[in-house]
Amino acid sequence: MLREMIEIDEEKCNGCGVCVPGCPEGALQVIDGKVRLVSDLLCDGLGACVGECPEGALKVEKKEAQPYDERKVVENIVKAGANTIKAHLKHLYSHGQKEFLNTALEYLKEKGIDIPDYKEEKMTGHHHAGGGCPGSRALDFSEEEGAAQELSGEIPSALRQWPVQLHLVSPGAPYFQKADVLLAADCTAFAMGGFHRDYLKGKALAIACPKLDSDMDIYAEKLTSLIDDAQINTLTVMIMEVPCCGGLLALAKQASANAKRKVPVKAVTVSLKGKVLSEEWA
Repeated sequence: MLREMIEIDEEKCNGCGVCVPGCPEGALQVIDGKVRLVSDLLCDGLGACVGECPEGALKVEKKEAQPYDERKVVENIVKAGANTIKAHLKHLYSHGQKEFLNTALEYLKEKGIDIPDYKEEKMTGHHHAGGGCPGSRALDFSEEEGAAQELSGEIPSALRQWPVQLHLVSPGAPYFQKADVLLAADCTAFAMGGFHRDYLKGKALAIACPKLDSDMDIYAEKLTSLIDDAQINTLTVMIMEVPCCGGLLALAKQASANAKRKVPVKAVTVSLKGKVLSEEWA
């Protein structure tokens, strides 16, 4: 998958940290007097941090990105020293990336590298490291499944992760790996009373609006990456009965056709009053 990533020129970087609050994902930190990309897991490549750098040390470069490989990331990070290793482990831990964290710890043990004390209370949306919008942080809720059922009188949510907007989601996130994915038009969850119970439960979610959203070509690339790189099991596309919503299904079909792998694609059409009008494999 060809995607854009932040590159840091260490010779130009003076460690001022002005760029750090400009990174919505909290992936930049000042360590040992230089700004470091502690994890490319959440770098969306949009370059929000670039314009904040007074030294011109940041730039966006388009690269052919392979499926996320934590071992390769850690192999590169250890070269920057113990403080960067600790920051990376904290980054994974605070974002609930258990699978990647375990891989990183295994690598460090294999190489005989000391594992720093990285554990800390998981950050909430009001304490987002590095500043920026906490709504872009990747959060895996799967370990909390069932907890809401213990709350008397409340209907549990079936949402398993965050973010959900297709522009913000990362195909490399662990909750998309070999998952059943629901791609839902924005209005469907509001129209359907049983959206969580009947369609969202057990699935990773992405939402989009084919009429109002921009850069639809990025959507096609992300869906293709979900199929090829995340190796999802199935893709369910839920749309409203209005004509403009058909564009989302067309986009999914296009991504499926462009992908090297083939996965089942189901189309679900919902009426304006929330009734399922049709449900069939596309």
